[in-house]
Amino acid sequence: MSKSRKSFKERLFGTDGIRGHANFYPMTVEMTLCLGKAVAKVLRARNIGRPRVVIGKDTRLSGYMFENALIAGLTSMGVDTLMVGPLPTPGVAFITRAYRADAGIVISASHNPFHDNGIKLFSSEGFKLHDALEDEMENIIESNDFSDFPLDAELGRNKRIADADGRYIEFAKATFPKGNTLKGLKIFLDCAHGAAHRVAPLVFWELDADVITIANEPNGININDHCGALYPCVAQKGVIEHGAHVGIALDGDGDRVIMIDEKGQIVDGDTLLAICAQELKRKELLKNDRVVATIMTNYGVIKYLESLGITVFLSKVGDRYVIQDMLQHQAFLGGEQSGHLIFLDHNTTGDGIVSALQVLRIMIESESTLSDLASCVKKYPQTLLNIPVRKKIPIQQLSRTQKVIQEVENMLVDQGRVLVRYSGTENLCRVMVEGPKKHQVDQLAESIAKTIAKEVGKK
Repeated sequence: MSKSRKSFKERLFGTDGIRGHANFYPMTVEMTLCLGKAVAKVLRARNIGRPRVVIGKDTRLSGYMFENALIAGLTSMGVDTLMVGPLPTPGVAFITRAYRADAGIVISASHNPFHDNGIKLFSSEGFKLHDALEDEMENIIESNDFSDFPLDAELGRNKRIADADGRYIEFAKATFPKGNTLKGLKIFLDCAHGAAHRVAPLVFWELDADVITIANEPNGININDHCGALYPCVAQKGVIEHGAHVGIALDGDGDRVIMIDEKGQIVDGDTLLAICAQELKRKELLKNDRVVATIMTNYGVIKYLESLGITVFLSKVGDRYVIQDMLQHQAFLGGEQSGHLIFLDHNTTGDGIVSALQVLRIMIESESTLSDLASCVKKYPQTLLNIPVRKKIPIQQLSRTQKVIQEVENMLVDQGRVLVRYSGTENLCRVMVEGPKKHQVDQLAESIAKTIAKEVGKK
C-alpha cells in the first residue's frame, strides 16, 4: 500500500526538526530545496555580509540527495555552505561554532530506520533553533516567498571541510582530563553504523583504551539496524563475550548513549544522569545544584537527586526542550532516559561520545566499576509501551482512553504515575506507567495500550 503525500498545510517542524520517510512529504528533494532557500532568506535578513552554513549528515543513503538540495537552495540565495560529510550531530554543532558559521544543518533521522530522514537546524551558537524561527521559515515556504535572488556574482559557494573529523575528535578528547587516560580499560563500542563510525573508535583509542568496535561499516541502509542505542542487547552480549569493563552503544547520529556495565546490565540515560550529577555535586562543580530531567525520568532517580540536595526541573521530552529549560533555569547538566545527556560546559547539544567520557572519568577517578556507580540509584519499576497509531487525535479527546487512564491513576495515587503522549517524530503513542510493583505496572500499562489501540490504533 503506497503512502499518500501530505499537503503543505501540515506543520513541517516537529519535536526535533523535520522528519519523515525519504521521498515522501515532508522529506522530499523539492521541500528540502525550498527549506534551503528559506534558511538563506532568514539569515540574509539578519546578517551583515555573506552568511555561512555548515552542513553535516549521518550515513543514510538518502543523505546525498538532501545534502545537494540544501546546498542548491542556500547557494542560490547567496549563502556559502561548508560540507563536513558524515559527522555526529554534536560534531556539527561544534564545527558550526568553530567556524563561526551563521547556522548549522544536520541531515539525520537520529534513531529512526534508514528509510526515514530528517533535518535539524542549529543557530550560530550551536543550539537548536527556537520555534519562532522555525515558524518564520515555514511561513516563507508556504507563501513561496523567494524574491530578491542575488546577482550572478553574489551566488553562494560550496566548500568541503576536510579536517572536520579531526577537529571534533580533539574537541571530544579535550573534555577528558589531561592527566588521565583510559589505559587498561577494555571498551565494547557499538557505533550503530551511523555518523560516529569513524570518530568514536578513534576518540577512545587515542585515549589509550582497548577498543572492540562493531557496527562501524555503514552501507547506507544498515544504520540503527538491530544495533546501537536502540538495541543495547548487542552491546550486552559483546561485553560478556569479550570480558569488557564497559559497553558503549551510540545511536545513528551520535547524540545519545546507552552504557553497559561489566556484568552486562544496561545503564540508561536516567542512571547516567544521576551518576554524573552525584559526582559533580560531591566535587562542588554542579553549578547552582540544578539538573534538568524530563517527565519520562524515573521517579526513583528524581527522588535520589533531591535527596542529595539537587533541584530537579522536569522538561518536555526531547533534548531541545531539556536544553531550553537548562538555559532558563541556569542548569549546566541535563538529560533524558533515552541517553541524551547535555553538559553545557562542553557542548550545546546531546553528545554520546562526550557523555561516555564523563562517565569513564568518574569510573577511573573513583576506582569504581560502572555497576558500583549505578547501584546508588534505586529505580521504580517502569513499563513503556509504543502503540502504532493511524492518526494523532489529542489524547484528551479519546474518551475511552481517558477513562482507563483515570482508573489507573486512582490505583497509583501517591505510589506512582502515568504518562501518555504521542511521539514527536513517529506515528506512535507512548504509554509509561510507574509504580511499586512490576507485575502491576505491566498490567496497567497494557490496559491503557489496548484501549488506545482500539480507539486510534492502526488497522
